[in-house]
Amino acid sequence: MKNYLKKIGFKSKEAFKNLNNINSDKRNKVLETYNKELGKKKIKIIKENERDIKRCKRKDMIDRLIIDKNKIEAIRFSLNEISKFKDPLGKIINKWKRPNGLTIKKVSIPIGVIGVIYESRPDVTPYVSSLCLKSGNVAILKGGSEAIFSNAIFSNLFRDSLKKNNVDQNCLQFINKKNRRIVDYLLSQMSDYIDVIVPRGGKGLVEKVKKFSNVNVIGHLEGNCHVYVDKDSKIEMAKKLVLNSKMRRTSICGAAETLLINEKCIKSHGIPIIEELISYGCEVIVDKKINRIFGNNLKIAKEIDWKTEYLSPKISIKSVKDTKEAINHILQYGTMHTDSIITNNKKTAKFFLNSINSSIAVHNASTQFADGGEFGFGGEIGISTNKMPPRGPVGIDQLTSYKYLVEGKGTIRS
Repeated sequence: MKNYLKKIGFKSKEAFKNLNNINSDKRNKVLETYNKELGKKKIKIIKENERDIKRCKRKDMIDRLIIDKNKIEAIRFSLNEISKFKDPLGKIINKWKRPNGLTIKKVSIPIGVIGVIYESRPDVTPYVSSLCLKSGNVAILKGGSEAIFSNAIFSNLFRDSLKKNNVDQNCLQFINKKNRRIVDYLLSQMSDYIDVIVPRGGKGLVEKVKKFSNVNVIGHLEGNCHVYVDKDSKIEMAKKLVLNSKMRRTSICGAAETLLINEKCIKSHGIPIIEELISYGCEVIVDKKINRIFGNNLKIAKEIDWKTEYLSPKISIKSVKDTKEAINHILQYGTMHTDSIITNNKKTAKFFLNSINSSIAVHNASTQFADGGEFGFGGEIGISTNKMPPRGPVGIDQLTSYKYLVEGKGTIRS
């Protein structure tokens, strides 16, 4: 195993050197070829995915595991967008001239070798492969064993597309072995080869990566997302946004997990919102005040509920005195992922958005827009809740670093 991974690491470093000499047009050509291959091999991809689904023993994974024609077309649409984006490399971020005559430029460059460890979502493979190549980075992918066949065909088609365009195939390497120690070794023994690790998966995986990785980590631990319904919100808008934030897709990290309602609009807004959630099959867990309004017929929320990312049709609901209490609740229990306010009061909205520390702060829109594709990035390698950049959805521009180019005219320091 050790030699196998070291070999992958060495090949990745060499591929990165080669990729530095590949221009944007050629990188885009690879993406165009890959897009066509996904269209041609659509049936084969679905058949490989069906093999994974038949083997899957966890029903809660099926939603994320499925690859159908619609998902393949969504991937292809994103790839088409990514290939049309401007080259994120070589951008002059800033430029200035010093009194001594030096000209200094801050210029965007690729990060290097990006390791991605992920579970159950095989569509991560084409998105990450494409975003990394577009931004001039090399990728090492370690997907979950539950999606081994789907990941293999996605990665093999990408490597074929690299080869057809005379680009080093090792710009993408997929680890298709099931040895559990592989992740441990990637985190602790590959810092000579991997520059950044991105975990995509459940809390257990992300906790492990953040705890044991000896290279920088881009990612988020949980998506405990909140929606706050303010007293100055319109009821029809609030109903629509809460329902979409929770129920559009319950298993994604941008799904709302806690609903906060201003106590001044519990009866006018809270009751119809809660009734609508229940009618759509959502389990609601409420505080004592709201439960009394419903004749003590609902389940009472416990302390653990305010901290929980359910990833299912279930939501905890709390009444709050005002916007300050809503903010304090989010600061105490939130995970700096995505939190929203529904209000028509611009002053209240500004106060809320400036006060929360979320990587994505939302006003009068669904939390489910927490997605690189919806941000116009074409896709995302993940969502970062790190205090240091990148934060939020990580697309091609966020997969770059920078260096300073200093130009003189025989300039010496006195």
